[in-house]
Amino acid sequence: MTLPPDFQFSQGSLQDYVDCPRRFQLRYLLRVAWPAIEAEPALENEHHLQQGAAFHRLVHQHLLGIAPERLSGSISDPDLARWWHNYLTAPPPRLPTSRDPEIVLSAPVGGTGLASRHRLVATYDLVAVDAGQRAVIVDWKTFRQRPQRKWLAGRLQTKVYSYLLVRAGRHLNAGQPLQPEQVEMLYWFASFPEAPQRFAYDVAQYHADEAYLGSLIEEIGHRGNGDFPLTVDERRCRYCAYRSLCQRGTTAGTFEAAEDELESGDDLDLVLDFEQIAEVAY
Repeated sequence: MTLPPDFQFSQGSLQDYVDCPRRFQLRYLLRVAWPAIEAEPALENEHHLQQGAAFHRLVHQHLLGIAPERLSGSISDPDLARWWHNYLTAPPPRLPTSRDPEIVLSAPVGGTGLASRHRLVATYDLVAVDAGQRAVIVDWKTFRQRPQRKWLAGRLQTKVYSYLLVRAGRHLNAGQPLQPEQVEMLYWFASFPEAPQRFAYDVAQYHADEAYLGSLIEEIGHRGNGDFPLTVDERRCRYCAYRSLCQRGTTAGTFEAAEDELESGDDLDLVLDFEQIAEVAY
């Protein structure tokens, strides 16, 4: 199956392709639903997914204007209560006052060829803008360990979100195009509220991201049916639901080991499918 003409790329689908072209093919082109779990123990993994979704929902409701006292009464989970307290007492600092939560942006990647014919789409937890001055992308993370900065810098989310805000965010900036140097990406960690990670943006990074994203889409679009190889690093298969289908093992990696690797950054070439393990996009 070749790439459908109306296929829309996201940071998640591009990350899957970079991690393992075969996973991209199975998940997005062939739409194979494989029953394997991604991390052990399954109940703990599922519980953390539910906690992450609940936290995103609470913050979204608060940003829409619901009083925190009213929302607090619905919380019974101790981890969720701690994250909520951290959000209320140590939110991301110095955010612009115009705030749009859960906003979706989309645009084709600049240039010519396949990249210009397929749209790139992203759902942002929050975009805060001072019109004509600065725009801050905020992404809520409920990781139990704080990721290494280098790991975050290499993720497709960091590249896609900043690039796409410049490409498609003018309506958030009083109708004026956003300049790359006006954009900042901020990861706020519910368990580490005093230590967010900030990534400034600039023209050079914008052009580098455009070239990289465009090249990925071109590469995907020109692959033939049998030309989506498995990753050469089999350690990545530990947290992939397709590992038994690909004959790369039957036992899932543990949830604790995944977060330990995320924190240590010992092998930053080993990019885990961690958005699937520890986060739910609300």
